Amino acid sequence: MNSTVAYVEERNPTDWQGDAMQKRIRKRYASERRFKALGLGAIVLSAGFLAFLLIVMVGNGLRGFTQTELPVEIDFPAMTGGASASQFEGNNGVANLQTLGLRDIVDASVQIQYGEQGTELFSNSGWQAVQSKILDNPEIIESKSIIYLPVESEIDVAYKGDGNATAEKKVAKLQDQLTTGFNTNFLTNSDATDPMQVGIWGALKGSLITMFITLLIAFPIGVLSALYLEEYAPKNRFTDLIEVSINNLAAVPSIIFGLLGLAVFLNLFGLPRSAALVGGLTLALMTMPVIVISGRNAVKAVPPSIREAALGIGASQMQVVFHHVLPLALPGILTGTIIGMARALGETAPLLMIGMRAFIATPPGGITEPATVLPVQIFLWSDEVNRGFVEKTSAAIIVLLVFLLTMNALAIYLRNRFETRW
Repeated sequence: MNSTVAYVEERNPTDWQGDAMQKRIRKRYASERRFKALGLGAIVLSAGFLAFLLIVMVGNGLRGFTQTELPVEIDFPAMTGGASASQFEGNNGVANLQTLGLRDIVDASVQIQYGEQGTELFSNSGWQAVQSKILDNPEIIESKSIIYLPVESEIDVAYKGDGNATAEKKVAKLQDQLTTGFNTNFLTNSDATDPMQVGIWGALKGSLITMFITLLIAFPIGVLSALYLEEYAPKNRFTDLIEVSINNLAAVPSIIFGLLGLAVFLNLFGLPRSAALVGGLTLALMTMPVIVISGRNAVKAVPPSIREAALGIGASQMQVVFHHVLPLALPGILTGTIIGMARALGETAPLLMIGMRAFIATPPGGITEPATVLPVQIFLWSDEVNRGFVEKTSAAIIVLLVFLLTMNALAIYLRNRFETRW
């Protein structure tokens, strides 16, 4: 009798109070707890790696936004022979300073205060800092002034706690006079051979122009392609071949697009090398498949009832697509655009292939002038021997992350706005 009852309990799947069912339930709950623990562990591990990356980057990068300075007393009336402030006002100020021999004046003042070897303590760009101060306030040329000038790169690194023994001895002798100030040159200058002179403005401007060209070309062509393939194109082998080709293009390594840009835009069309125009065209080719795929999925997700209702009240096919389907699909399209543009912003390999690794000392003035972008600039600085470029590389990475977050935040805001609207 007991064996019959046990057999019935085992064979009856609805007997929730039976021993067999309770055992299975406990196993399910245990499996669920293990799965939750694994998921939580994965999140904690990912957050830990992200926190470690941010701490290291911010810790090293924040030092790149500062520079070590030494005070130099310059007797301008004695050094210039009594130059007046009016000579350096207006449009002729820079030209008059060039005839003044400002670099020799600064070197002489440094040697008077720090000895004959004093010029070795300072960056070669020190006289440029004096020039900027005179242009900002020409009246200092008529008096004796104390101006803080950036020190040599090794001393700067040593003062921040990561220098060699020779530089640390110099720092120990000058400890009471050394100060740290915000490095405005890092935000306004372009590339240079001296880490105390380098800046990210040239690369940042190049990235802005390149991303603008990429978005201007890839977004409208990608969206229109997605609309045509979903709403107008007939379903046959030719469209199936196009769909497979687009999916394959989205997975092609980025350096292949660099080779394509080199062969087509530079060798065939003869466009200028290292130009933001060529970089934008190359990245647009790489970004377009991602936008087409996300656009098709977003258009496909629009309920058929929307189309039927619009057609039922007399709308044309084009009105249905552009007045109803496209606005509803736009949030999904923007999501794909965010992913594609973020990928393009961080690309280096295709831009290296088209020559955007040149030494760019001045920001580009147009889309056809030589330019570089932030990822390439970071790559070039990371390969420098001078230790002063280490913190500049981390600082440039921070700028790149801020640029990426700003671009994504704007796109997410636009996406949410359309979602709220519809």
